[in-house]
Amino acid sequence: MTKPIILVTSDLKFFENYYWHAAPDTYLRALVDGADVVPLVLPCLSPSPEEMDSILDRIDGVLATGSKSNVNPELYGEEATEDNGPYDPARDATTLPLLRRAIERAIPVFAICRGMQELNVSCGGSLLTEIQDLEGIGDHRAPNADHQDERFRIAHPIDVEKNSQLANVVGDKPIEVNSLHRQAVGRLGNGIKVEARAEDGTIEAISVEGATGYLVATQWHPEYWVKTDVPSRQLFKAFGDAARNYAASKS
Repeated sequence: MTKPIILVTSDLKFFENYYWHAAPDTYLRALVDGADVVPLVLPCLSPSPEEMDSILDRIDGVLATGSKSNVNPELYGEEATEDNGPYDPARDATTLPLLRRAIERAIPVFAICRGMQELNVSCGGSLLTEIQDLEGIGDHRAPNADHQDERFRIAHPIDVEKNSQLANVVGDKPIEVNSLHRQAVGRLGNGIKVEARAEDGTIEAISVEGATGYLVATQWHPEYWVKTDVPSRQLFKAFGDAARNYAASKS
């Protein structure tokens, strides 16, 4: 049986005198090991609407990855500052229209960290920056550690909204997640629905109300612990199942 193909967003990186269109290995392996699908990295080449549809005709799901870079605040009506960087305008110009079109076409979407923030901005929402400096908000940044296992360690609980898409996957009891971000969802975009929050009120998961396709977005990083953490594994399996169902609907 042919496996579904998942389009994976990329970053534009400058390295060794070349620009690279790159996606972290952890997301690609989580798709293979946790969702049983084939990942295909999309370069940040700002495809036209016609080219975007041509790409989406050939795939069965979209994974919007996390990244060190932040969505440019000018895209949600605020000033871009050096302190709030780094930015990746090529990624913004590719991924935001990609998410909008995937939702319109009911293609399964799983958005993680920056991907979740991109989803909110693509729907007209805003982001909060340097949330650790806001009154009443905890420090959601990764610990300063040399080892990735420590940086991505499970850090705090979140409360899952009842009758949400997330609850359909992991249940509606609190779950424990990791935390590696200094930005968060601010003003909700059009149709954006909160799926989970941290104890300090930080939005940890969203979906799009009325979207007819599978759509889950998490602020945390389930890709890192997909082999050992039950909710992380459930999220990738559900995404893979949705992609298989979507692929079957096209045949």
